[in-house]
Amino acid sequence: MSTPSSPLRQRITKVSYPYVAKLHAAPKLTLPGITLVLALAGVFAPVVVGVPALVLLALLLGWLAFLSWPAVTGGPKFLRIFSILLILLFAVSRIANG
Repeated sequence: MSTPSSPLRQRITKVSYPYVAKLHAAPKLTLPGITLVLALAGVFAPVVVGVPALVLLALLLGWLAFLSWPAVTGGPKFLRIFSILLILLFAVSRIANG
């Protein structure tokens, strides 16, 4: 039995569908490639480029985590939250260290 979803979840899922469909139709390495490019830019690029790249990466992972949240249980939920928080913490660290 499926649990009822909130109107917000339904709306975000509906708006996200075309983008998820495009990602699904893209070559398999597209999403990992985007993730890798954003992560490397966030770590190695100057702060002006690196911090926005890290924020974009956190937003991307947060969006994907939100969409998949109902299908995931326990440990993987914690890992998703932890990874997003770690990325944002690193972005704040980059800002603080200039």
